Amino acid sequence: KAEIDENLAHKINASAVENLGLSGARVIHISTDYVFSGEACMPYMETDPVAPRTAYGRTKREGEKLLQAVSAEAIIIRTAWLYSTFGNNFVKTMLRLGQERESLGVVFDQLGSPTYAADLANAIWEIITSKSTDYGVYHFSNEGVCSWYDFTTAIFRLTNTNCQVFPIE
Repeated sequence: KAEIDENLAHKINASAVENLGLSGARVIHISTDYVFSGEACMPYMETDPVAPRTAYGRTKREGEKLLQAVSAEAIIIRTAWLYSTFGNNFVKTMLRLGQERESLGVVFDQLGSPTYAADLANAIWEIITSKSTDYGVYHFSNEGVCSWYDFTTAIFRLTNTNCQVFPIE
């Protein structure tokens, strides 16, 4: 939706984050790997240059910058490919499509690390309960790398979904 209404995305992903930073509270901000270009063939490091290519990435990056400008006591966690039983996410979309269709084409040339939202929540809880003062930018995802195609085939295998998956560019 950020690509459709970048002004609203900016209000949510940047201005609201800045306002939280101005509150004086310690802030843990969840950001995204979309702040990068997506062209690297190795995992991104926190110190790598950012180059967002989408409205979502641009507004999330702006939120990071604004938060850092107004709060020295902020932790920014960049994550990727989140999934859970709650909300809309790739796993739930693929399961729905797998029930509706006999076959799907899914990209094989985009790689990432699917991240279970509960694992991210546990990491955030560890930060909160440790009362960490190691402020800054951190990356968090589950281990391993796969393509969207690989992820889909694993989802269908684990759920016995009878839908043929074809790799596409």
